[in-house]
Amino acid sequence: MKLLGFALAILLAVATCKADEEITCEENVPFTCSQTDRFNKQDFEKDFIFGVASSAYQIEGGRGRGLNIWDGFTHRYPEKAGADFGNGDTTCDSYTNWEKDIGVINELGVKGYRFSIAWSRILPKGKRSRGINEDGIKYYSDLIDGLRNNSIEPFVTLFHWDLPQTLQDEYEGFLDRRIIDDFKDYADLCFEKFGDRVKHWITINQLFTVPTRGYALGTDAPGRCSKWHDKRCYGGDSSTEPYIVAHNQLLAHAMVVDLYRTKYKHQGGKIGPVMITRWFLPYDDTPESKNATERAKEFFLGWFMEPLTKGKYPDIMRELVGKRLPEFNETEAAYVKGSYDFLGLNYYVTQYAHTQDPSPPERLTAMTDSLVNLTSFDVNGQPPGPPFSKGSYYHPRGMLNVMEHFKTKYGDPLIYVTENGISTPGGDIPFTEAFHDYERIDYLCSHLCFLRKAIKEKRVNVKGYFAWALGDNYEFCNGFTVRFGLSYVDFNNVTADRDLKASGLWYQSFLRDTTKNQDLLRSSLSFKNRDRKSLA
Repeated sequence: MKLLGFALAILLAVATCKADEEITCEENVPFTCSQTDRFNKQDFEKDFIFGVASSAYQIEGGRGRGLNIWDGFTHRYPEKAGADFGNGDTTCDSYTNWEKDIGVINELGVKGYRFSIAWSRILPKGKRSRGINEDGIKYYSDLIDGLRNNSIEPFVTLFHWDLPQTLQDEYEGFLDRRIIDDFKDYADLCFEKFGDRVKHWITINQLFTVPTRGYALGTDAPGRCSKWHDKRCYGGDSSTEPYIVAHNQLLAHAMVVDLYRTKYKHQGGKIGPVMITRWFLPYDDTPESKNATERAKEFFLGWFMEPLTKGKYPDIMRELVGKRLPEFNETEAAYVKGSYDFLGLNYYVTQYAHTQDPSPPERLTAMTDSLVNLTSFDVNGQPPGPPFSKGSYYHPRGMLNVMEHFKTKYGDPLIYVTENGISTPGGDIPFTEAFHDYERIDYLCSHLCFLRKAIKEKRVNVKGYFAWALGDNYEFCNGFTVRFGLSYVDFNNVTADRDLKASGLWYQSFLRDTTKNQDLLRSSLSFKNRDRKSLA
């Protein structure tokens, strides 16, 4: 057991929010806030859910489940899986150590946990007709019961990119319409087994990601793309397949929502997809860059939100992509339109947009059809905000911009922020080094400040916030070279204690009774040699 009393004393050294009565959200410098007596969960509505998030492949390990496409991808292309050739074979082994996860969640004091079900853990051969793994059913049932017994609301994702490998081998997964029925049958089983206790269902995580990274760039599972783009891709066409996959995702999502609303309405839950969002700013003040910024929004956000709200793709996509873009027939459009009770929005970064010339006909790709080039710097070489690891930059105001955009353009939906966070350096580093993740505190606090602004000033209907991530884990395409966790995981000894980092202690403080918190912070030096559990 590590001694963490020194942690809260160090937190006092972090710069504080401005001292005026109203909390000010800072835009162009790192936003820091250790004065949680002034900015804390009390600034949000009482029914607002604060939580943390994870996903099955990233934390569970491979024990007890069938193979999925990330197993196949990380072993076929280990160099794409991360600079350390990492994979999810073991990772945190949460399949065995799920009670440790609940312990950390309780220690943080959050009231929501977003996790995903591994399709191949409950249906190892992909289809219900081929057999159910009762051990997998029991694992998720025990986890859900454990959460609810601790007054933690489960937010459950059905598909977080880990498609059973057998379905990819059989018909190329989401590239084939057969996926719609298989996804529906899998979801039906989940609703049947867990729906009495799960009241928030997420169909698909980040609708944008699998079509683009899995079928246009080949950087993610299943690793398909045009050969001219990457000879290591095992097949694919970057100009057409991303649009087919996205289309089938939307149809599969819509059919599952319809199933839930008709067959499982009595369970009284809500269901929706998760969108990965970014905010986009003009590269310079020219009309060309401003127009490129609007195109970026349509190709990134509108690609999925226009079908979900209007039953069709954006006009600019239909114009620029042409016949490569599928169309919904009248029946399909009716299913897709309005197929959500809430939207999960993941937000991490903002980018600058400027015009890009069309690709030659033989090198068309979904990644350049928008005629937009996205960069981290504007025309003057300025990033949108403070830096974090690997030369990336974040833009807290983008959280406000994205929330307001969804409210005004897409009909004021019910929103949960289902992911938000940054990475810090990873690798085989000790807790004493990983602990000092103060940039994560700045990131979380600044984004929460602008989220509060979106709710109170712009009246955006946001009802929850889930920090990414509960703990360090396998990171898609980065292996274990980065760490996103509020708690530390020792990958050489996954049964060890999962101690809170500085960011975890800050989040805990943000969620605690403010008077108690401040007394604890101010007297933290006297706890220097005490066990961390004495601070709980």
